Formats: sequence, C-alpha cells, structure tokens
Amino acid sequence: MSIFVILYNYILYPIILKIFSINKKQNKIVYKITEQLPSVAIIIAAYNEEKVIAQKIESIYNTNYPINKIQVHVGSDFSSDNTLEILQKLSLKYNNFEIYNFEKRKGKSQILNHLFNIVKSEIYILTDANVFFSKNTIFEMIKHYKNNEISIVGANIVNTQIKKEGISIQEKTYLSIEKNIKYHEGIIWQNMIGAFGGCYSIKSECVSIIPKNFLMEDFYISMKVLEKKGKAIFERQSVCYEDVSNIISEEFRRKVRISVGNFQNLFTFQNLLFRFNNLSFCFFSHKVLRWLAPFFIITIYITAFCNRDINFFYNIIFYALYFSSAIPFIDFLLRKFGIHVIALRFITHFYSMNMALFAGFFKFLKGVESNVWKPTKRNQ
Repeated sequence: MSIFVILYNYILYPIILKIFSINKKQNKIVYKITEQLPSVAIIIAAYNEEKVIAQKIESIYNTNYPINKIQVHVGSDFSSDNTLEILQKLSLKYNNFEIYNFEKRKGKSQILNHLFNIVKSEIYILTDANVFFSKNTIFEMIKHYKNNEISIVGANIVNTQIKKEGISIQEKTYLSIEKNIKYHEGIIWQNMIGAFGGCYSIKSECVSIIPKNFLMEDFYISMKVLEKKGKAIFERQSVCYEDVSNIISEEFRRKVRISVGNFQNLFTFQNLLFRFNNLSFCFFSHKVLRWLAPFFIITIYITAFCNRDINFFYNIIFYALYFSSAIPFIDFLLRKFGIHVIALRFITHFYSMNMALFAGFFKFLKGVESNVWKPTKRNQ
C-alpha cells in the first residue's frame, strides 16, 4: 500500500489529470491587449538581493502592459547589502515605484501583510526578486480577470542555468511535472493547488492576511481563495525566468523550510479534506500524499525488512530498496571524481527531498518562532 501511495502521487495522479483534461480548454473569457485593462500592483519582498534586484525591476518595466496601469512596491527587509541603494537609484528612473525600508527583519509574510494594507489596486502580482519577467508576463496573467469567477492566475516560471554538476536537471524536471499538474488542475476544475510563490497574481479583494510566523505564505493565500470557492488557474503563456537550484545543500535547506510551511498549511486546511469534492481530491492527491511520503518510505523499509524471508517477492524488494539507499552515497563519491550520472542524481534528489520533508516535520512540531528568511544563493 505504501508503494502504491507513492506511485499514485508521482505517476498515477498526473496521468488521471491528463485523461480528465481531454477536450478541456483554458479559460476563454479574457481581455484583449487593446481593451481597458485593470490596474496592477507588483509587490516584492526583498532581502539582500543586490545581485538581481536591478534586473528584476528592469524586466517589469520592459512590458507590453500599459505602464500607466502598473505600480511597483518593494519592501526591503532590513537588507545589509546594497539592495536599498540600488532601489533608490531605480526610483529616480521609473514612475509609480515605491520603496519601503524596514529597519528590522520582519520576514516575507509580515512585509506582504504591511503592503496589502497600504497598496491599492485591482490586481496584485506577488513575485520574488530573482524571477525575471518577459514582455508578456503581466498581460498573459491579467487577461484572465475579465472572467469574474477567477481569483488567482499563476505564472509559468521557466528554469534557467541548467548544469549537470549539481541537481538543476533533477529540480527542473520535478518543477516541470508540478507545472503540468497545476495546469491540468486549473483547466479541469479551476482548482490549481498552490500557485508558485515566485510569481502569481490575485484579485486584491481575495487576499487574506497571513498568520504570524507562517512560512509558505503563497500556498496559504492560494488555499484561502479555494476555501472560499474562488477559482485558480495556471497560465502557460505567462512566462518568466528563474535560476533553478543546483547545490544540493542549498536546496536541502530551502526544502526543509518549505516543509515546515507545508505542515503548517496541512493543519490549517485539514478541514478541506473532508469536503469530499474535487478540491479535497486535488489537495489530498497532489499535496497531502506528497508531504507524507517520508512516512510511507519508512513504512516500506520496515515492512520489507520484516518480510524479507517470507518469499522471493519480498526478498527482491528488500535488496532493491537497500541497494537504492546506497545510491546517494555512490553518487557522492562519483561527484568527487567529477563523474555525473544523471540517473543516479535523480535518486539522490528523491531521497534528499524526502529527507528534507522529514526534517521539516520535526521542526514544525517544535514550533515556528520566526519566518525571516535567507535567500537561496543566486547563479549557482
């Protein structure tokens, strides 16, 4: 059963979505670029982003969306590098550009809450400093708000700087699968489970204040919308770019933090699992089983060990499992000699992700005292 659950989450559920989406179309009630478009406030919480913040702001203003409809609001979370100085120079160049300098660390959630209270606009775009826009990014998201039922539109973040030396190939593959799942959830039921926090848009009237010390604020905001029967979709044409993680240790640290936020959200939205509708089906199949995967993996190892002598079938499973456990160590040794085997790295990546989930669960149990964050290293 534990093996089936993991296979269902990673393989069968995406296949089910693909089948259900046959003959389904993306929302067609959309604005044309020539129509009167809604106002957009682009909100960024930034901490020590001197390497990317200028390119980020430049990419926002290099758009086909009417400039007079765009505001940019950046909250600098007591940055200790040159982020604030760079932002101040950019504010002389661009109109409708506001900077908020916080004099002590607040954390992303509290910065967003602060900006939600003072920024007035029809639509918010919440985005990270290292996610660079294309000319069409803004319009391709905002066009869907002509349909009054839609509350959230997620952007298509394309990963760049793929290298065989680290885990960027494996991380990009994982994120590509995630994007396909979100897209199909959107076109079938308009229930995209969790927008990518790097870039998504939301009607300002649908935003919920984020609880104190909440880590995965993007998922919280998305699920609050779905909880209130709002609609959420993923737009493949709204392309933007982000450098994907490549260093295993950096990604592990980030995944642990994400895992803590995942379990915060699981306990916050557990009531949705008992609605027994398409939302509960998507939430359970896509996210809950993924978050609980480490416990299913542990169950597989224990049962394989206890049943290894029963018959040939269990014997094969036992030896296959314990051989696979050695692969991350083999992969580590090969990397030391400059040998990179992509297939082995996928297994390393799988174990690493689930170890991070497991570690995050125990951090969650201890309680979260702060949501301040340290950005993942750029241009790995």
